Amino acid sequence: MLSSAVMGPHPVLYAATGEEAVEEMSEERRQNLFQALLRDLQIENVPLLGCDATQVHTMNAALWTTMAELSDQDEEQRACMVLESIPVGALKSFCDDFTVLKTQNRLCDFMPELKRISVSVVGKGVGPAVLIETTTRTAKEVDEKNQRNADTAGIDENKCIAAMKAFVDRVVVGYQACPYTRDVNVAVLGPIGYRYSSTNDACGALAAFWSNICELLATPGDQLSTTVLSLPGIGWGMSLEAHDRFVAVSELISRNLCLFRGDDVFSLVHFHPRYERNLIHPVEKPAYGQLPPQSWLPAMLRLNGNTQEADTFTEEDYFCSNFQRRAPHTAINILRVEQLEAASGPQAIVDLDLGNGVVEKASGIKTYSHNAIVFAKVGRETLEESLDAEIDMQY
Repeated sequence: MLSSAVMGPHPVLYAATGEEAVEEMSEERRQNLFQALLRDLQIENVPLLGCDATQVHTMNAALWTTMAELSDQDEEQRACMVLESIPVGALKSFCDDFTVLKTQNRLCDFMPELKRISVSVVGKGVGPAVLIETTTRTAKEVDEKNQRNADTAGIDENKCIAAMKAFVDRVVVGYQACPYTRDVNVAVLGPIGYRYSSTNDACGALAAFWSNICELLATPGDQLSTTVLSLPGIGWGMSLEAHDRFVAVSELISRNLCLFRGDDVFSLVHFHPRYERNLIHPVEKPAYGQLPPQSWLPAMLRLNGNTQEADTFTEEDYFCSNFQRRAPHTAINILRVEQLEAASGPQAIVDLDLGNGVVEKASGIKTYSHNAIVFAKVGRETLEESLDAEIDMQY
């Protein structure tokens, strides 16, 4: 159930259309009604924010940035974004998915700042505009925000970037966890861009993510091959609660990208200092941007020809695979699909026999098998010591 504190769509946006379906209106009727609704909002002192976005990536960057700005304020706020060049269908998809998200306590319990935000298309989609509304923060919500601010106060950008580069050098390059990375500064066919956002807000994380997508799309691959976006304020620390928040925000980022078919263009890799695949939903199914289920690793090893390891590895050995994603803070590696394919060919999708008649589609068999063996040989104690040293670089 939605929290009683969540504001619903503004009634003026629906009353004006009555029973008349938007699809049945003439273009002139829709335009006139749309302008009337915008005037009503102006009369109510709702800011009308024009946006020249022409693609879904710039649309998402604009919407999430505005939502982050409103989320930062404790008072009730309203703003209307007018996106003349964006199809209403794309705006509806955004609003519908956000509305569904707020019913999913599995996620929103760890992103409580989203519960006071609502988004809706103006007049049931009569025109290309989105109304964003927030309720006044309750005392409990103010405490939650203040705690986030206190927990992340003093995080230093330069120290975080240095720690992340040390992780990339040790794990991605040194252990060859990623076959596409040459050194700490070069991946696939061009430079690695290290980016940073100090936000501790879920909307702010989405805004930073889409801003990085916009940068990648605007920059040739030989000038910026891939981006590592550091988000230390999201799930800062090693607690289970910090990991749960990371999992929720990373799932939101992944689903928001996939909602607009962005997974055809970009691949994501999520990192957190306490990364544990067995605590990421769904545990026994693939999760976009995450490691394959840990229970799949024996079958992957067998398919890759590593029968001895598959027969002898313990659960502790398999657990060590988590360390390929245990970076000093929350981060996302955003990779271009076209460059991955240019470097190594399309990802082979195979049938993975998990036993007992269960067969799943899987990819990355060679890479994940290699990493399972390497990290098991290094051992948990050494891996933890190395990670602790990188975490300490941030203080």
